[in-house]
Amino acid sequence: MPVLTEQPSMGDVLKYEVNPNYTREVITLLQGLPYPVGSVLGKITASGKYTLSPATGADGSQVANAVLLYAVDATLVDAVGIIVARGPSIVSRAGLAYGATVDDSTKITAKIAQLAAVGIIARDGV
Repeated sequence: MPVLTEQPSMGDVLKYEVNPNYTREVITLLQGLPYPVGSVLGKITASGKYTLSPATGADGSQVANAVLLYAVDATLVDAVGIIVARGPSIVSRAGLAYGATVDDSTKITAKIAQLAAVGIIARDGV
């Protein structure tokens, strides 16, 4: 019998939010890649679109300020996504997905601190 593997879901990332009507937003994701559930996002100031938050940059997206709640394929065209944009909310640290440039514990800690600034708290073991 084949082994079935379930894809990660919102429940693997979002552990608590005070009120979905307050904490969530519908946003536009920049085209170019598939965004997995739990993507740590930053907003590009000029366009208002979101993308994976890089470790450094100058377009605004270098500041992590949202977590994607559902996987979205924006490979060919900009796509709509649902994010947790503010707290109080708690996300699972293990469920977060980062851009390729966020590749060590120092950079991950910086992204988690940026999320905490908007009330999104990352916890281990939740």
